[in-house]
Amino acid sequence: MAQSKRQKPGKGPNLKPFYTALVIVAVAGIVWIVYAYTTGGGAAVVDPIELTGMDDPQALVSAARGVTAGDSDAPVQVLVFSDFTCPACRGFTSLMEQRIKQEYVEPGIIRYVYYDFPLGGQAQHRHSFIAARAARCAEDQGMFWEYHDLLFGRQGDWALSRTPPLDNLVEYAGLIGGLNVETFEQCLRSEQHADVVTANRMLGDQLGVNGTPTVFIGQRSFPQFNNWEAFKEAVRLEMPAGAMPGAADTTAGTGNP
Repeated sequence: MAQSKRQKPGKGPNLKPFYTALVIVAVAGIVWIVYAYTTGGGAAVVDPIELTGMDDPQALVSAARGVTAGDSDAPVQVLVFSDFTCPACRGFTSLMEQRIKQEYVEPGIIRYVYYDFPLGGQAQHRHSFIAARAARCAEDQGMFWEYHDLLFGRQGDWALSRTPPLDNLVEYAGLIGGLNVETFEQCLRSEQHADVVTANRMLGDQLGVNGTPTVFIGQRSFPQFNNWEAFKEAVRLEMPAGAMPGAADTTAGTGNP
């Protein structure tokens, strides 16, 4: 787990203020956020930007935005804070995320929400912010998850580049059928989505995220992110009384992926 201190089960950050802020924002509408870019116009923004007004939890929740898969009325919500340059996140994506989508998201049991948490700093993670922005540019055309899978699948080809891997990121966009590469590249070589990615990182900081991937099931942190059996049990415990039977009931006896 990249840059992470192990948390004990049940001892993770309290998400109640986060969910309270979500409800308030949904009722009151989007709070106006003023932000200033740290790089000049016309160039690809590769680092977090300065956001003002983020001391207010409602404002931070308004500015942050996850990418959602699944039914909004699903009985269980799973939040994942992740970084495209993180090897542990790549493993989680291939071994856990795809299975979660098949066995829990598609049947309507889980609402799965991905949040950017670009680690930055170390050479291994220096392109985490631009990669997160690139995925958001793909999301503009409804193809976030396809691009997300490509970035993780080809992580070894671009993540350690000495310079921002813009050519690689554009190339991957061209591999997705139906995605307009010119529009994608214009987005990438700009400041678009720098505010959202920055706010997502700040939201993770507020929730006590200190490494990736960090997974929350309901309002509890789930440090055993690579343990399928533990995941099934955590989902089962989170499901409200009377909810539809979960995938944990139909996949009993399977081992870790």
